Amino acid sequence: MTKKKVAIIGAGQVAEKVHISYYRTREEIDLVAAVSPNFERVKAFAERNGIPNYYTNEDDMYIAEKPDIVSICTPNKFHYENVIKALENGCDVICEKPPAISAEEAHEMKRVAEKNNCLLTYDFHHRFADDVKILKEKVLDGVLGDIYVVKVKALRRCGIPGWGTFTNKEVQGGGPLIDLGIHMLDAALHVMDFPKVESVTAKMFQKIGTKKSYGTLGEWNPDKFGVEDSLFGFIELEGGRLIQIETSFALNMKETSIMNVEFYGDQAGATLFPAQIYKDEKGELVSLLNREEADPERHQKSMAAFVDKCLGEDVMVANAEQGYIIQKIVEALYQSAEKGERISL
Repeated sequence: MTKKKVAIIGAGQVAEKVHISYYRTREEIDLVAAVSPNFERVKAFAERNGIPNYYTNEDDMYIAEKPDIVSICTPNKFHYENVIKALENGCDVICEKPPAISAEEAHEMKRVAEKNNCLLTYDFHHRFADDVKILKEKVLDGVLGDIYVVKVKALRRCGIPGWGTFTNKEVQGGGPLIDLGIHMLDAALHVMDFPKVESVTAKMFQKIGTKKSYGTLGEWNPDKFGVEDSLFGFIELEGGRLIQIETSFALNMKETSIMNVEFYGDQAGATLFPAQIYKDEKGELVSLLNREEADPERHQKSMAAFVDKCLGEDVMVANAEQGYIIQKIVEALYQSAEKGERISL
């Protein structure tokens, strides 16, 4: 069997705990190289994970290794340049979310993938949960009827990451919307088969991250907290339908965190994680579907779909077009919040 050669760009937690850990389970995959600008870090990373070759310069890696597949696990700011270079070297690519910093970058990434006939996917792993698959089938079957309101929630009470660059707007592109909200937004749009978006409005706040310095995910410097700690918005869809989005790193709410989507149709309503469908009959709640636990294997299934697609199987992935659409919505929400006006798409 001829194995697919894989290179990892980035030497952080997601590269190690998600990408490498999955690739190790596939006999069709040969992990050949890791790339990160810090020599000592990438050396330790490669040795710890049994990767034979490591580089501080991706150009050197492409010349020496000629990989078939590349995982992009860098901070958001560097997604664009790393994805473009991988595609121009003829590689199939999976990139961590968000696709990029801007919609313009995401569109160019899509264009270059098409030009080079390469697969470009994004690790929107929540859409790969069994819950999402089951609920999408029920929606297609008309069980919920006409879905006219959707509530997307990606909220933490005090979950500002105390590591990495999550509070640096220049590097990340934003805070909880681009880091957390984007995941639940993708899951919602996937269930609804990506309806056309007409306009968005949003408000964002920086009320807590600049005042505190410690939470459930460690410590941060409030003097360098440069992103929103919460954002709330409305996404108006074709046909008068509405998505309400709520996302936060820090918000004085009761729960530690909420990551979920609620759908309201004229025949029934639904919750995504775990998948449940319900309706009212004569004032009583009737359950039409009731999964007790949400699928925990989402990351593995996302990686599996990518590898299977690279191997020629006809499977669902979060593709370049969908990544571009989501990036446009996220960018528009930020623009609306910054300008204080509705943004048309």
